[in-house]
Amino acid sequence: MERVCSRRFEVGTRSTTRRSFAAVNRRSAAPGSAYIATCSRRIASLAAFLVLLASSRGWGAEYTFIVAGLGGEPQYEARFREQANALAAFARQSADADAVIVLSGPEATRNAVRRALTTLTQSVQAQDAVTIVLIGHGSFDGEDYRLNLPGPDPTGRELAAWFDQLPSRRQLIVNATSASGAVAEDWKRKHRIVITATKSGGERTATRFAQHWTAAATTTAADVNKDDLVTAAEAFDYARRQVETAFKADAALATEHARLEGENASTFAVAGLGAAHASAGPETAGLLAQRGALELRLNEVKERKTALTEEAYYDELEQVLVKLALLQRRIDASRTSIEGGG
Repeated sequence: MERVCSRRFEVGTRSTTRRSFAAVNRRSAAPGSAYIATCSRRIASLAAFLVLLASSRGWGAEYTFIVAGLGGEPQYEARFREQANALAAFARQSADADAVIVLSGPEATRNAVRRALTTLTQSVQAQDAVTIVLIGHGSFDGEDYRLNLPGPDPTGRELAAWFDQLPSRRQLIVNATSASGAVAEDWKRKHRIVITATKSGGERTATRFAQHWTAAATTTAADVNKDDLVTAAEAFDYARRQVETAFKADAALATEHARLEGENASTFAVAGLGAAHASAGPETAGLLAQRGALELRLNEVKERKTALTEEAYYDELEQVLVKLALLQRRIDASRTSIEGGG
């Protein structure tokens, strides 16, 4: 009995759509216990329910702001600039040119950063998504963090005040500089995810995190569930693991330990990969990010199967499958709207 029910519920994460529920319904006629019949009736009712329900959620534009600060040495200057340009080039593939701002080298001054953030504040709407990436060196004197830029360095408090002016309810700030962990808690907000290359202000050595974050946000390397979408959680996990591997390969003591503060990192889209995502538009991209998070949730439930009672296990599976099916309807509707020019 358990094996039969398992086959009905444990559908693949990629096909947890209307086809999955149709397959379940076709198999519901198979002989079995009263429990199996009950399972079948529940799923049949859910399938009918899904036909009637399809909610919509508005998603706005996507903005990206990248700062590559002082390198101190030519090789660092070149590396920071290359990483910033790579991130910007990829972001421009799915966003308006005006929505991607890059400051690097002599242009990346304190006043230029402040002006750019003021411009963003005037352009961004509440429903928009904003990603800010800081690359370079940072310092911490025991009281405040500073981002090393040409001329006066902006402090962590100043940067936080500028960030707080952004009206967006979806924000991701990636501080890939040394000593960045000093601001992890201070910059965190209800609507903001903060990722830092170090765990504290005491980790002051030049970081490797930006290199691997760039790879995560511009290639398929971090796409764990292979849905052609990289979330902040996936990119963070990939970059963190790559940094750890690099230190082990060098037989060196790790001088940086990345941190992630905030909620919804698994639903914040960092990069859309492939042709489908390149033409998806912000609404569909946001929905695809949610689907990726639900697929991860489905895998988590399956992994906990032995720790749950049979009824609890199938109840949790059902909840995730219903959400996936409803979400897929929204994705299909969004894509149809784009293809039809609506």
